[in-house]
Amino acid sequence: MKRIAFAIAFFVALLVAWELTVRSGRWSPVILPSPWKVAEYLWSSVLDGSMAEAMWVTLKRLVVGYALGVALGLPVGLLCASSRYVDDTLGALALGFQTLPSVCWIPLALLWFGQTETAMLFVVVMGTLWSVALATSMGARTMPAVYDKVARTMGSRGIHKWTRVILPASLPFLVSGMKQGWAFAWRSLMAAEIYVTILSGFGLGQLLHYGRELNAMEQVIGVMLVIVAIGLMADKALFAPWERFVKLRWGAATQ
Repeated sequence: MKRIAFAIAFFVALLVAWELTVRSGRWSPVILPSPWKVAEYLWSSVLDGSMAEAMWVTLKRLVVGYALGVALGLPVGLLCASSRYVDDTLGALALGFQTLPSVCWIPLALLWFGQTETAMLFVVVMGTLWSVALATSMGARTMPAVYDKVARTMGSRGIHKWTRVILPASLPFLVSGMKQGWAFAWRSLMAAEIYVTILSGFGLGQLLHYGRELNAMEQVIGVMLVIVAIGLMADKALFAPWERFVKLRWGAATQ
């Protein structure tokens, strides 16, 4: 209860500081609108349905691209962990691509796929794939050797060993990689939606871009707050339970 009260007090203090900064006159209201102006925009966008539609379009792209990235990243990571030759080649490529900013994939996506949903998905997949692959590879390679020996002694081979022994043992690294992949997927999608205009569906990135074009900072800040809120809710709903399970399972936390 104290933690909740402290968090509420912290964010209320931020809002008060924001309002006082606007009223001080040091910033033009065009550049820094008041919290009430941002709240008015958010409320109007909820009433006219534009925010709900943008959220649906963005989340649909994000979930599909992220799922594809995870589905491709897991086998790539396992391949890198299974062979030093693969790790020296495909693993090095994954490491290089993981350090590449996601926005760098957008020109390539536009040239290959044009202004299409496929271009969006490609950028999101590229933002997710390499983080998941590297985390899977690291988890499999740092697994205690006794696990592999016991599995082979009990007759576990091939797919059975990978899915029943190695992947569960790699779970701490895997959860961390999937969380990082989710963050990169978010960033990739926002960059893609800002630069790629698809008439079939406007996401949060497009709303952010149009707010900048119209010099409507209340829209820009409002959309940014929505993006932050969705990211926090996704973390609490998807990754926090897995992280608690990993901490309890490996003795890093108490119930």
